[in-house]
Amino acid sequence: MNMYRIIIATCLLAALTLRAATAADVAGGKDHPLITRYPGSSISEYSQQQFSAYRLPLGAPSEDKFSKSQQLEGKLTSIHYNMPENRSALEVFRNYQTALKSGGFVELFSCVGGAQCKGGQSIGWCGGCSPHHLSAKLARPEGDVYVSLHIEQDNPGVAAWAQLDVLEMKPMESGLITVNAESLARDLDRTGHASVYGIYFDTGKADVKPESDATLQEIAKLLQRNAQLKLYVVGHTDNQGTLDMNIDLSRRRADAVAKLLVAKYAVSAARLSAQGDGPTAPVASNDAEEGRAKNRRVELVKQ
Repeated sequence: MNMYRIIIATCLLAALTLRAATAADVAGGKDHPLITRYPGSSISEYSQQQFSAYRLPLGAPSEDKFSKSQQLEGKLTSIHYNMPENRSALEVFRNYQTALKSGGFVELFSCVGGAQCKGGQSIGWCGGCSPHHLSAKLARPEGDVYVSLHIEQDNPGVAAWAQLDVLEMKPMESGLITVNAESLARDLDRTGHASVYGIYFDTGKADVKPESDATLQEIAKLLQRNAQLKLYVVGHTDNQGTLDMNIDLSRRRADAVAKLLVAKYAVSAARLSAQGDGPTAPVASNDAEEGRAKNRRVELVKQ
């Protein structure tokens, strides 16, 4: 048996094997391999993205935003369960809470009821619907796993529902977008700047990841072929987090790129100037992850 597989149990041992649902699952819906469903529940919504951004709640909402949260990136599985009508939100919540703990998850944040969980219309929490929330983490050598479990019940006479989001920390598949010295030179000649998407960082960090080497080599070739070329290396972020944090992060990332070009690829430091624009020059809308991914970039700008 997979040591990380978790079985959500009821108080009776016999209920461990129950898998009957009150209704048919939505097409394509299935339980996550690490966490089985509460017995008798059914899946009404299901989605999975191989690489996505996710904000994990670490504190109750305050003024329609989480008082504390953590930005994550990885493989995201989202499952919406409809619970049996004769089970309370608290009973379902306690079963998940116990099972996650037994499976090695460490609880990062939890709240029970409107007084603790409050509510937040913009984030989809109903303070008057008996909200229950749990955020937890499982450390694994192959990548950490984060769980966000949110349960609500409009009133005791209706069935509760549960939203289970599982974020598996896996590196983004790289090499899908390639750049070369020729294309960079064309963009610089045509517009004065070139966007670079092949330089990778961990979320919230400024250390250049090793899988960025191929792109850095092409930037070095560009500079070697044009001895007169000087560049601003400009970091850009999405709008997640505060402006000051993003400005600082983008500047540190640009500085890390410039220093690596100097140290590893023998580029003269006098030819590079690191700058950070944070989220102030987006190339796409920050309202969705697809646009935010485009905004997280490094640009080369002619001096």
